[in-house]
Amino acid sequence: MKFKTLCLLMLCLGCSEKKTNEKMDGEEAVEKVKLMTLDPGHFHAALVHKTMYPQVNSTIYLFAPEGPEVQDFLTKIESYNSRDESPSDWSIKNYLGPNYLEKMLTEKPGNVMIVAGKNSKKIDYVLEAVKAGLNVYADKPLVISPEGFEKLKEAFQIAQEKNLLIYDIMTERFESTTVMQKLFSSMPSVFGELMDGSLEEPAISKESVHHFFKYVSGQPLVRPPWFFDVNEEGEGIVDVTTHLVDLVQWEAFPGQIIDSTNVEMLSAKRWPTVLTKDEFRKVTGLDTYPDYLQKDIKNEKLHVYCNGEMRYKINGKLAKVSVIWNYQAPEGTGDTHYSIMRGTKSDLIIKQGVDENYKPILYIHPKQKEGFEAELTNAISAKINSEFPGTTMEKLSDGRYRITIPDEFKIGHEAHFGQVTQNYLKYLEAGKLPEWEVPNMISKYYTTIEALKMAKQK
Repeated sequence: MKFKTLCLLMLCLGCSEKKTNEKMDGEEAVEKVKLMTLDPGHFHAALVHKTMYPQVNSTIYLFAPEGPEVQDFLTKIESYNSRDESPSDWSIKNYLGPNYLEKMLTEKPGNVMIVAGKNSKKIDYVLEAVKAGLNVYADKPLVISPEGFEKLKEAFQIAQEKNLLIYDIMTERFESTTVMQKLFSSMPSVFGELMDGSLEEPAISKESVHHFFKYVSGQPLVRPPWFFDVNEEGEGIVDVTTHLVDLVQWEAFPGQIIDSTNVEMLSAKRWPTVLTKDEFRKVTGLDTYPDYLQKDIKNEKLHVYCNGEMRYKINGKLAKVSVIWNYQAPEGTGDTHYSIMRGTKSDLIIKQGVDENYKPILYIHPKQKEGFEAELTNAISAKINSEFPGTTMEKLSDGRYRITIPDEFKIGHEAHFGQVTQNYLKYLEAGKLPEWEVPNMISKYYTTIEALKMAKQK
């Protein structure tokens, strides 16, 4: 009898242990973030998956229409999985069909929607996702029109009510030279204070130059033809400028909430980049222009309004942002960035031209030379080297200082996607974004949309 009772007790303990393990396994699976990729029309959707994340389930749930864009996404994921060095281990469960959005919203196999594709559809995807109780991780820009901006505000309101996170992928915050510029701007002994600026000499300026034809993950980038349709991609003044407006806010007013009422657009303009039919073919693979681009064809050349410039006041400081698109970069070069922050003691300047071998370099131009070098030396040894060990400075013949950041911190644009994603995952775990992120996202898109409205009036 005792033996039988003991056996029953052991059996019960075994069942209890099994149930406990099953529960723990289940809890672990629930804790894993599950990513759903929706309609990946832009290669940035794949770059999010160039690395693995321990807190993310290794299955990608893919919902998309059939076509070359989703095939390009699948090809890139396969290339990451099969690379020799640090291969990823993604598996894909996909639904390819015309009702892909409804399928995702109905099944909801994941808890985070990733979207990087046609900008015209993006805000509708975002709005439907939060209505369905999903977190959103989206490539910029979230909106490209005034109508879209109104939907964005609605989406943020719903997300707040449902305790969901909407986050746009701001990779440029992780570029080492920009981080260094921000660090120095926070040091009164070196930078002083940010000046108010003027139309001719803004307090902070950001300019980026991009190219339609380039290489991504070692392969020539094939862009979808709709990328050249401003009704789908958005004009340059609301697309790439999103990064630059974000950096203005992030560097000039770190950790501060920026209300859109403190943004005043002063001037804005737009102009086209003109592509020949042969250039269009090389970057898209198409021999003819699609019908929806006929509106932009003049003398058999495609006019794409991808260039823009804005000057505006933000919290009383004057800022300038501009974006330029060329067809192809000269051999050995690529996309470039220029930035200046004007302080009362020095200017912090990022250049990426011929003298820099087309690599971003930070220069510091002192305005009060007496005692400045000692202050700069102390700042580098006491603060900069704690975050960027091995950083050095060199005094140039014109009085500027060139700041050299060790190569280990220059990981490249593609790797920044992993860094942003890690940040987003931390926010998901915490269940909230920093207090300033949402209001500043709203102010950011308010700024780009106001610039578009003013530029189109001319």
